[in-house]
Amino acid sequence: MSRRGWVLFALMSVLWGIPYLLIKVAVEDVSVPVLVFARTALGAAVLLPLALWGGGRGHLRTLRRHWKPLLAFAVLEIIGPWALLSDAERHLTSSMTGLLIAAVPIVGVLLARLTGDAERLGPARWCGLLLGLAGVGVLAAPHLGGGSAWAIGEIMLVVLGYSIAPMIAARRLGDVPSLPMTAACLTVAALVYTAPAAATWPRSLPDGTVLAALAGLGVVCTALAFLVFFELIREAGTSRAMVFTYVNPAVAVTAGVLFLDEPLTGTIIGAFALILCGSVLATLHRSSPAAEAAEAAEAGARAPDADAGTDAGTDAGTGTGAAQDPDGALR
Repeated sequence: MSRRGWVLFALMSVLWGIPYLLIKVAVEDVSVPVLVFARTALGAAVLLPLALWGGGRGHLRTLRRHWKPLLAFAVLEIIGPWALLSDAERHLTSSMTGLLIAAVPIVGVLLARLTGDAERLGPARWCGLLLGLAGVGVLAAPHLGGGSAWAIGEIMLVVLGYSIAPMIAARRLGDVPSLPMTAACLTVAALVYTAPAAATWPRSLPDGTVLAALAGLGVVCTALAFLVFFELIREAGTSRAMVFTYVNPAVAVTAGVLFLDEPLTGTIIGAFALILCGSVLATLHRSSPAAEAAEAAEAGARAPDADAGTDAGTDAGTGTGAAQDPDGALR
């Protein structure tokens, strides 16, 4: 990748590695609906004007034609997962949450296989699936007998939603540009959580740390992150760009240990190694010289065009390709 590509890659590794830390900070003082509303409303406030300015009525017509899969995508990628994730972090550390979410590529490969993906899973990929699932088991097993069992279940539902949503994006939303799709989904989610947030609004203003965490989630980890994400896709191509999803769990663990004094145990380190190795192996795919040439041409073609090819779901392809993008279009 170019130097600019590496800078964007590093930014994405951080921007989508620290939300777990910020959620943990914010959810201690505000309700889950308030947290999700603040994040989605702030993100929509930044991205919606950009989307309307870039495409206007043309984008609106495209969104209306695809409203059913778009709504399904929003439910599985934001409306459900962001609430479940926030509620789970009331009982789990941010570092453990980040590691459990790292199982998304593994579950995505399994779901793609079950829903008709024709790509053969060789021994290495089957080994990756087993390693990754073993890592999740090692991490979750000590918490299944206590009060954290419900939170583990919530995270598993998030993993399932994050695995299905990219498939919808790839198979049903391929001709919808990512920026208006992102803005529309955030807007819908903000509207859904408006009433619950109003009903559970804090009686007094939260302290500065919580407000900073909410602002960081909405502006930095949502709006800015997606702008950087689209630039990274254009700069480096999808396959190279999506490698940052393997770095996010390490960022989540590091942030939790450094800023929240969360424990770093041998179990966590071992589980991380299993999940990371499993994710890498499970999402391996053979690349022919023609495919590599097409990828290079794709990256070159994207650079001068500010709007073309920004749909991560389309770029990732269908089946396993979609599963390799655990972040889909929104995270």
